[in-house]
Amino acid sequence: MRVSVLGLGYVGCVSAACLASLGHDVIGVDVNQVKVDMVNDGRTPVVEERIGELVAEVVGSGKLRATADVRDAIMNSEVSLVCVGTPSEPNGSLCTTYLERVTEQIGAAVAERGGQHTVVFRSTMLPGTCLNLLVPILEKSVGGTAGVDIGVAVNPEFLREGTSVRDFFDPPKTVIGELDRASGDVVAALYETLPGEVFRVPVPAAEAIKYADNAFHGLKIGFANELGAVCQALGVDSHQVMDVFLADRKLNISPAYLRPGFAFGGSCLPKDLRSLVHAAQRADVSVPILAHVLPSNADHLQRAVDLVERTGKRRVGLFGLSFKPGTDDLRESPLVELAERLFGKGYDLRIHDANVSLSRLLGANREYIETRLPHLGQLLADSVDEVLEHAEVCLVGTRDPAVLAALPHGADPVIVDLIHLPDADARRAEPGYVGLAW
Repeated sequence: MRVSVLGLGYVGCVSAACLASLGHDVIGVDVNQVKVDMVNDGRTPVVEERIGELVAEVVGSGKLRATADVRDAIMNSEVSLVCVGTPSEPNGSLCTTYLERVTEQIGAAVAERGGQHTVVFRSTMLPGTCLNLLVPILEKSVGGTAGVDIGVAVNPEFLREGTSVRDFFDPPKTVIGELDRASGDVVAALYETLPGEVFRVPVPAAEAIKYADNAFHGLKIGFANELGAVCQALGVDSHQVMDVFLADRKLNISPAYLRPGFAFGGSCLPKDLRSLVHAAQRADVSVPILAHVLPSNADHLQRAVDLVERTGKRRVGLFGLSFKPGTDDLRESPLVELAERLFGKGYDLRIHDANVSLSRLLGANREYIETRLPHLGQLLADSVDEVLEHAEVCLVGTRDPAVLAALPHGADPVIVDLIHLPDADARRAEPGYVGLAW
């Protein structure tokens, strides 16, 4: 099929490259010309396992190209995947500005082009967004009826950053919210060679499924971290407790996200929890558990700050900055928030993350870091050793093998473990080791 993918962030870039590798002819679209040029040069605009070689391969074979021109993409494709961002507004509501803009552009191009075209929304959006907001925009721009003159579907993604290419080719499920049967058939054809169960549901159900998944993932992480903090205060080994808890596969569901660790973050869980709670409040529906997941997460992050303060030391090193290992995504990373709080309190901070280079940050990533941590350039260290030489206290927020191999033992520097290091059990006996919730 001839496919256009609008938005070349993590979801869009991975979707475009993977669809091209399945044999589809794909055109990636982004307003950021730097991203467009990188893709056309066979380079990836995001850091992600396997994505670099995949982009180079499909661009080289002619199956993927990129453009900043929406009209060009629509004129040369029969199906469009919308993967633009839906960030949070200051009040927690969902920002649909980019969705509305690209929907109008697609509709105008389809009206000019004529013929059948199917618009597939892959961006995360609240139930009702597609039918009540985007479909009217599309119908007005096209001058026709959705489901008749233009196809519409919602196809949420279930890609975990760091393993998204693997998840694309081996998905936990494929969800197709279809406005009409023909639109659903187009989406099903895109993924017909992939394994896993396919669910064809009404459009609002497809929108809600993504929120159900992300809200539950956030809830699981918050539960494990709160339990870990309570166990630590009571002198109980939280990981031993969780080992027994997780042995119950019948009632306790799954071990995924259920290990005490650091706060959660990223471009999905915080944003989606905020917008879901905001939607519930507008509908006068009380959701006390969901409403307290993010405050619980913030409290858990503050525990790391408190541990540093208790040492009485001022020179601090932080290993890890991106919210997910193996990526450079800094949006709502809890490690960025931690760095911001420590810097704001006057600590002499040095940071090392092998995947984060200020000169390589693009788009939303760069905008986020310039807003939240504008002094990042002077805080970044080029090597693990540079941080270790500087720090009296080292916060470990990554499982980078180079970092783990270099971490010293003993009382100096103090090691604040945010991730439960592989040798955490052995380190507990050392005077310089502190576990966040274990």
